[in-house]
Amino acid sequence: MVADREGGARRTPGRAVTYAVCGAVLLGGCASMPDSGDLRNVESTPRQDTGVRVFAVPPAEGASPSEIMQGFLEALTSDDPHYDTARKYLTAQAARAWRPERSATVLADGPGIMAETPPAGREPNTGRTYALAGERVATVDDQQAYAPAHGDYRAKVHLIQDPKSGQWRIDAPPDGVVMGKSDFQRNYTSVDKYYFANHTRAGTTGDPVAVADPVFMRSKVDPMTQLVRSLLSGPTTWLGPVVRSSFPTGTALKDDTTGLAPDDENRLTVPLNAKAAHVGPARCTEMATQLLFTLRNLAPTLESVDLRGPGGVQLCDLTESRADSVAWHASAQSPDYLYYLDGKHRLTRLPASGAGTGGTPVPGAFGEGTKQLGSVAVSRDERTAAGVSADGRSLYVTPLAATAPLEPPVLTSQGPGTDTRLSRPGWDARGDLWVADLNPARPQLYVVPQGTGKPVAVTLPELPGPIRDVRVAADGARVALVVAAKGDKQSLLIGRIEGGDSVSADVQSGDSTPAEPPAVVDPRPAAPDMEQVTALSWAGDSRLVVVGREQGGVHQMRYVQVDGSALEGPAPAALSRVKAIAAAEDDRVPLVAYSEDGIVRLPSGAQWQKVDKDGTAPVYPG
Repeated sequence: MVADREGGARRTPGRAVTYAVCGAVLLGGCASMPDSGDLRNVESTPRQDTGVRVFAVPPAEGASPSEIMQGFLEALTSDDPHYDTARKYLTAQAARAWRPERSATVLADGPGIMAETPPAGREPNTGRTYALAGERVATVDDQQAYAPAHGDYRAKVHLIQDPKSGQWRIDAPPDGVVMGKSDFQRNYTSVDKYYFANHTRAGTTGDPVAVADPVFMRSKVDPMTQLVRSLLSGPTTWLGPVVRSSFPTGTALKDDTTGLAPDDENRLTVPLNAKAAHVGPARCTEMATQLLFTLRNLAPTLESVDLRGPGGVQLCDLTESRADSVAWHASAQSPDYLYYLDGKHRLTRLPASGAGTGGTPVPGAFGEGTKQLGSVAVSRDERTAAGVSADGRSLYVTPLAATAPLEPPVLTSQGPGTDTRLSRPGWDARGDLWVADLNPARPQLYVVPQGTGKPVAVTLPELPGPIRDVRVAADGARVALVVAAKGDKQSLLIGRIEGGDSVSADVQSGDSTPAEPPAVVDPRPAAPDMEQVTALSWAGDSRLVVVGREQGGVHQMRYVQVDGSALEGPAPAALSRVKAIAAAEDDRVPLVAYSEDGIVRLPSGAQWQKVDKDGTAPVYPG
């Protein structure tokens, strides 16, 4: 394998790569891999910077079975768009049948290879069988969706020798591709596709609500074209039931489209097939909005998209500024204020982007301090607040207005203690309020339509244990649950929210019984390496910031993706004894925490700064 950067060829350094080059090109002086014995790990290429592209080399004349195996696994980690070089290690029939795009298996280290000894009495020249083994970390399916995985990986690979040429080739390759974690991180990148929540519109504007659908793509193989194709193919199976796409079924790129890239004016032209030719202007604008939101992952400076149909006929075009007015999505919303409870239990606010300390009590009942509160939440439009009493028993909702009296609680808990009553509440973009009753005798998750309707019980799946905390996503399509497990373990799960489409509409029309109660479906782990999650907040369209402890480790703060994948880049600066964390989906807004120093804030490029030594329960709107 060779690596190329800016046109120059060089051999990738490192002991692991030396093995791969030995197996692939038979350099003189290299020790060959034995045909039997212990497992040998193949970790083909150390992490590279993003400017480096790695290419595989074809099998050498007369390469041994072990060298064919090594070269094939090396080729799986290259930047070859269609794995053409990897296919050269296969027989003609196997090359035609092999589908590397169907799956990627990620192992903690490179796959170990061990030659299997043929059964007694069988001639060894009839073929060779090798076992691949390793510890699973994750899988990526044919929809490019990531899923954490655990347990041992083991697969058999068979080779035969061509009777005419004498060359060894693989006739039974592994399913999909398999590689070590470091190769996966070099080859793949996580990006968000965007779809619209089913039957959900933002409470303040009535706009459709965008939902992020994270996928993994090969980062150096025409990524923009890949991403557009993935968007057009529809949402992943997990998210699909709660979102819709504005692209008509069957819409695809024009045949043989490759190399999509913005022009010198940061404008991208996207040629589509005939399926999209007859959409109306409003729908076409939504299609262009999905594309703009999605492509910002790869091209932050993209300013507009131009959709074209057969014959190059323009369907519609859309600028970035217009897209944000077509659909609502959380990361485009910047909060006006940070909110917290001061030392007198008053709901207090401070400009979200300011550098000052000490806030001002909000107008209304919560700012007067007459009701002792333990946790709070402020609606996305910053006009209404919800608060749970200090004893955890009652949930109150009140406008942030000077003349608004405090109404009776909208929900009460009969739990035996403060920690077994109501959880911290949270608002979604539709204006619905979510809270969990942690009463062990009758645990329940509730949604309060528009914060004022009759609480509706949410159907829950079977969980490993009782809910300890809940944070609904702004899009109302997903919810983060902290769930107790054996011992003192607490895991983080992300569930899909189905049903309940008419909850808010029914309340507004006077019908207190929704036609379809909401349900949390198919929860999956979002922080599989953490055994005790103690605090969390949504921190992006598909990202959360989590405080917790890994097995055998100490408490730490880090970002995680909703699909359970690890995020690259630095974690937030260390902070001891964090009791609560608050983040906005807009990553330009400082992270805020409640720790032993009270309320502290982490501006970009700075260290933690004190805001209010007596403050507790920090929140941004949501």
